[in-house]
Amino acid sequence: MARQPAKVQRSLQANLKELGARLGFETNFDVVVREIEIGGRKAALVFVDGFVKDVFTRILGQLQSMTPRELAPDPLAAVLERGLPYVEVETTDLLDQVVDSVLAGPTAILIDGVSTAILVDARTYPSRAVDEPDLERVTRGARDGFTETVVQNTALIRRRIRDPRLRFEILRAGTRSQTDVVVGYINDLADPRLVQEVKGRIQAIETDSVVSGARSIEEFILGRSLNPLPRARYTERPDVAAAHLWEGHVVVLTDTGPTALILPANLWHFTQHAEEYFQNPVVGTYLRWIRMVGIVLSLFLLPVWLILAQWKGPLPGFLDLLGPKESAALPLLVQFLLLELGVDLIRMALIHVPNALATSLGIVGAVLLGQLAVEVGLFVPETILYTAIALLGFFATPSQELALAFRLFRYVLLLAAGLAGWQGLVAASILFFIFLASSESLTIPYLWPLIPFDWEALRGILFRSPVPSVRRRTAPAPEGRSPEPSPA
Repeated sequence: MARQPAKVQRSLQANLKELGARLGFETNFDVVVREIEIGGRKAALVFVDGFVKDVFTRILGQLQSMTPRELAPDPLAAVLERGLPYVEVETTDLLDQVVDSVLAGPTAILIDGVSTAILVDARTYPSRAVDEPDLERVTRGARDGFTETVVQNTALIRRRIRDPRLRFEILRAGTRSQTDVVVGYINDLADPRLVQEVKGRIQAIETDSVVSGARSIEEFILGRSLNPLPRARYTERPDVAAAHLWEGHVVVLTDTGPTALILPANLWHFTQHAEEYFQNPVVGTYLRWIRMVGIVLSLFLLPVWLILAQWKGPLPGFLDLLGPKESAALPLLVQFLLLELGVDLIRMALIHVPNALATSLGIVGAVLLGQLAVEVGLFVPETILYTAIALLGFFATPSQELALAFRLFRYVLLLAAGLAGWQGLVAASILFFIFLASSESLTIPYLWPLIPFDWEALRGILFRSPVPSVRRRTAPAPEGRSPEPSPA
């Protein structure tokens, strides 16, 4: 039999006793109970220290200035109409909702003799200033970025989309953490089935806490998978989130996280950058092609060079310069694998060390160790050169998630090329392409609009068209392809 929800009682002391047992008044130093009088009646304010704005001191003064005559005959209505000069006010008769609201930031007002609690949302969250995201910098364009406060993030998007059909629905995830999760979409542009699917999967989350924020939410939405390819795009830029909303995508914002989750997303979403849209269309197209070439080089440069360097037969004259001029103690394949592991170690070390030491560590790791490895005969200079070129393609990839996934695939391509030559590389490349083509994001093909082919949509990916010439809104999925509702 289901437990009946506890109700707010008419006795103030009974309510405070129940709330004290749940919120731990005696042990939690930051849960504050302030007992006052409102029009001759005993009352209490329950709130979390650090969440209350200075404006609440004025509200408190207004409440304490009320007279018994003003409270009669209906104290609750009198307080709501004349005693609370504030906009975000609601009432509840459920103690569970009082507990959840207090922990989320609003202040609860309990009045003796009234079996309804008043919730005043005069909260403020500790938050950093709005600043440009480090991972998505542009030479021109907006300099604002998301913060860890979800209300602030929705406001940044609404500044860019003043459309009454923009919707932000708030849900809760985590049975204990009760984390606020906001699902954003434009009502007449987003596929209703996509919206319902995303909301349904968030509401079905059964876990104590979504500690990792957007990352945890993504794994619950997309399900369990060993596929390393990213299937949801992350962004910390409000203009990028707004642009995807205009295209019919769904944006998921998680409180305490500065990242928006964009659904659905295929391969091409991870190869675009906001910088392209703040430049001339021709320059933007050039930057896009250079970036795509860099991504391809990051995957195939090392295995192709490895095959050419190990080729036993004669090579054309113009390819002679590609081969190693010296020999080393380690085979070329082992050199590449060690260099890849070394780069990963340096990258992780740079994340963990203080900023003041990051430059020094980069010089020591990338320059001194590489030079010493060549001098002692472990590596040949060419392996370090081509690894550095491949790394440029890695860092030119706008999405860190895609770059890391392709890095894993590069290990596979290297091993295939080193152990089986051209046959191994071709076979591994075909399997890699099949893997890409068979992957999906909420049933959306990962390679669309290449597979299935749609020239109009593909042209928008290959070329940065002038804004006035764009006559068709880019859809997030091929026509007729949208997620079917999950079985109950």
